[in-house]
Amino acid sequence: MAMTLAFIHTSPALVPLFTELAKRELAELDRFHMVDESLLRNTIQAGTLTRATTRRLAAMVGSAREGGADAVLVTCSSIGPAATTAAGLFDFPVMRVDEAMAEQAVGVGRRIGVAATLRTTLEPTVALLRDKAADAGRDVEIVEALAEGAFEAVMAGDVATHDRMLLDSLARLTAQVDVVVLAQASMARVVSLLAADPARVPILSSPELAVKRVRAILRL
Repeated sequence: MAMTLAFIHTSPALVPLFTELAKRELAELDRFHMVDESLLRNTIQAGTLTRATTRRLAAMVGSAREGGADAVLVTCSSIGPAATTAAGLFDFPVMRVDEAMAEQAVGVGRRIGVAATLRTTLEPTVALLRDKAADAGRDVEIVEALAEGAFEAVMAGDVATHDRMLLDSLARLTAQVDVVVLAQASMARVVSLLAADPARVPILSSPELAVKRVRAILRL
């Protein structure tokens, strides 16, 4: 019988992205998606990840297990620390989307740029990078770039303004660092809009790296 992977999302927009990645990288697995937009909405309203949201995510992980999941991937970086907490509560793999990206970034360069459109995502991503750098014994400098207003634009349906603001932010950031990480899985699409430049520093996004990490952890 095939193993089953559950994706937990805070935006329905991520379902098609991870569905396509799973078809390509995890064809051996059965999979299903769970979406609760309030997890991110409440985190944004509170300005930080709360204990209540952490408890609710843990309950969703438990529900995924009861639904037949052998492993869970939490695809929202804003609640990434809650995924780490949940991982310690269960005896099956519970993974956060940005962990593989952070590990790769600290191995690429000393000056790491973090691009985000939400401060609630920027802060946990920076903390994760510092933790991974400490684990690897590497001294890193982190440069933050928050594209203020871009998230509000896309939520209002103005994708063009979101993309323009994020691309402007990325252009400034790539000139200052050795590698850039995209703090939100939803930002991966924008990288394809950048002009091809062989001299550009690497830009890492979490979705594909996370799905490949699932493959490695489940030994597929």
